[in-house]
Amino acid sequence: MQQKINIRNKRARFEYELIEQYQAGIVLGGTEIKSIRLGKAQITESFCEFNERGELFIVNMQIDEYSHGSHYNHKPKAVRKLLLQKKELAKLHKEVKNTGLTIVPLQMYITDKGFAKLSIALAKGKKLYDKREAIKERDSKKDLARIKKNFNA
Repeated sequence: MQQKINIRNKRARFEYELIEQYQAGIVLGGTEIKSIRLGKAQITESFCEFNERGELFIVNMQIDEYSHGSHYNHKPKAVRKLLLQKKELAKLHKEVKNTGLTIVPLQMYITDKGFAKLSIALAKGKKLYDKREAIKERDSKKDLARIKKNFNA
């Protein structure tokens, strides 16, 4: 039985206000997908950007080298192309260009068919006071859960 690969970007929901989410495929080489299946990837510092031809790429995504790979191994921080529908690409490109929003990766996973997919979101950066409110809400939820647990015990 194969384990589920689910690599998350936990900082994205804290740093950004998510507007709209998309599912994108990733163009990968042989040793890259093997490393992802072993769970040796990180998307915490990565972001997405368009090139001059209107293609979407993920930058700064870390996929560690495959341990059994020879000189055919990949570069760990290479720029990788994302695959989306033309309509979705056009809409994202317009939003990023006109309104100054950014595209951040939220989660990388492997489908039942064995393809690596990336969940990305159109996002707007949060201000410092928004982050403080998120921390307050999280702390109050923890306190409430602790009180409920002690009350029921």
